[in-house]
Amino acid sequence: ADMELGLFMMPLHHPDKDWARALDEDCEAVIAADRLGLTEVWIGEHFTTKVEMIPAPFMLFARVLDRARNIRFGTGVINLPHHNPIVVAAEAAMLDQMSGGRVMLGVGPGGLASDAEMFGHTDMAGRYPIALEAIEVILKAWQSDAPFRFEGDHWNFALERAIWPHGGIGQLCHPHQRPHPPIAMAMVGPGGPTAAYIAEHDFIPISANFVPIENIEAQWSAYKKAREAAAKPADPAIWRVARNILVTESESQARDHLEDPDGTLAYYFRYLRGARRLAEGNNIDPTLGAAELHKELGVAEMISECVIAGTSGQVLDQLAALVDRLGPFGHLTMVGHDWEETGLWQSSMQRLAEDVMPKLSQHAASAPRH
Repeated sequence: ADMELGLFMMPLHHPDKDWARALDEDCEAVIAADRLGLTEVWIGEHFTTKVEMIPAPFMLFARVLDRARNIRFGTGVINLPHHNPIVVAAEAAMLDQMSGGRVMLGVGPGGLASDAEMFGHTDMAGRYPIALEAIEVILKAWQSDAPFRFEGDHWNFALERAIWPHGGIGQLCHPHQRPHPPIAMAMVGPGGPTAAYIAEHDFIPISANFVPIENIEAQWSAYKKAREAAAKPADPAIWRVARNILVTESESQARDHLEDPDGTLAYYFRYLRGARRLAEGNNIDPTLGAAELHKELGVAEMISECVIAGTSGQVLDQLAALVDRLGPFGHLTMVGHDWEETGLWQSSMQRLAEDVMPKLSQHAASAPRH
């Protein structure tokens, strides 16, 4: 099968951008991705940051259903400790019905420190078992009707008395896809328990865009090892590899953007590294300017490790080298960045979809599997 191109948006905007305008741009990005033939879009979820403020990705997807008629809709991710899992199951099922079966449910424990503090889940390690148990609730809700009972360490639900089957009371919200929509989880560290859990539960593995290639290699190795231990095939066709990709008209345009401490990519990684510092319990000096933060947070190193940029030919060469290093994978997931007035990222998406992907897909088809 041809390698597919998808889009992941946290999304990430400058905090001084009007929120309604940012939401409009996010919707237009999804519509543009559908028009260009991208097969899926993943939208993040956050509650306490103006920079990546989409607290309800299902609601955004519902807004564009009639204008993006082919693309699949993935949450990237629903932070399960901050939600009632019965509500998540119902809302995902409803969107799956409305879209004719185009929903993918990406889930996780939540990585934004301010969200975690707001919801009272500040211990990252403690959020994982809450999230994993919530997945069990969601899967049971998608495939069951009353009488319904779930008793766990973190979640307890029961519907056993107020039931009227012939009147429809006690029927839960079931999705269009059977047995259920695909479930996905992101991998950030170099493999480990997350990769093993994804493999054991037949979930979609997504390699994050803000980690070095060494981590991604280790992630697939850990995933593949866990699949083999479970006597299941490790099919790279379901693997999503996310990268920051900028396709420009000229080499100098790409170089200038990468070197600009106030450019979109510099801002993106400055924000990510700053958010990570908060998650680690460290403060950020409010007196530091952009250039000083750029240096202190190691932004240039992040750009060097995590960005693929240049002309269509240069980007193709870099992506082909990535495929050769990792082995073929089914889905390249480009990262959506703030849409500037210049149209830089709109044109980059178009060049990647129309100029680069057909040739990259051909290259991947002939590359040896690892």
